[in-house]
Amino acid sequence: MINDLYAVIGNPISHSKSPWIHSQFAQQTGEAVEYTAIQAPLAHFSETVTDFFARGGKGLNVTLPFKEQAWQMARQRTDRAEKAGAANTLFMNSEGSLTADNTDGAGLVTDLVKNKGYALSGKRVLVLGAGGAVRGVLAPLLAAQPAALVIANRTPAKAEALASLFAPDAGITELSGCGFDATGGEFDLIINGTSASLQGDLPPLPPSLVGARTLGYDMMYSQDLTPFNRWLMDQGGLEGMDGLGMLVEQAAESFFLWRGVLPDTGAVIAALRAGEG
Repeated sequence: MINDLYAVIGNPISHSKSPWIHSQFAQQTGEAVEYTAIQAPLAHFSETVTDFFARGGKGLNVTLPFKEQAWQMARQRTDRAEKAGAANTLFMNSEGSLTADNTDGAGLVTDLVKNKGYALSGKRVLVLGAGGAVRGVLAPLLAAQPAALVIANRTPAKAEALASLFAPDAGITELSGCGFDATGGEFDLIINGTSASLQGDLPPLPPSLVGARTLGYDMMYSQDLTPFNRWLMDQGGLEGMDGLGMLVEQAAESFFLWRGVLPDTGAVIAALRAGEG
């Protein structure tokens, strides 16, 4: 049997858990999948993608710093990719057109709701950052109908612009954007979508955001507490969670798009927590 070829593409890419995750999915489901990692030159992303599909590749996951380029390159986009302005999944549709999707938001919400048992409905949610990572998760978060969703960013105008862009998706949710110092009051859930964790840093946040029942969720994954989650716990927050579950759930959503089979994520998350992969 000849395996269908898939890959994750980024720069750098050697740290990626995606090849291991998708190999686990393939073993679980019996799907004939070979999944590798491709480090694309920073100036030659589109050529690398074109070459991959020309060689018979079936699908790509896209990571930093290429998600916006993947979105721009695609001839077709799903609704969630269109709104996100970034793509983490590429494939050829039935007409042979390069198609972009974004499974990041679905991965985040699935991790919170299914894996953590957290009901977003009726909650006050604060999202930190206004870049591509945040833009990719806003529509799925709003679909879960929190009472309020505040986007906070170092540059308030960027947060306000995102709030305006996603206003048609807000439904019953009170949606707004502001600076880090104007968030106003305590939140049930604070999601860190800034790149600060990559530098071991955190945004300048007032302690008043955190109460005894406040949960933190850092979209970056780490075996140790991230600087954001450590800050939240130091302010008396209930729990700080990292983005490992989101990573696995967004991968599962991509696998489902490509293969029509939804793998079991629980065992894969547990194995990664135990140091496998």
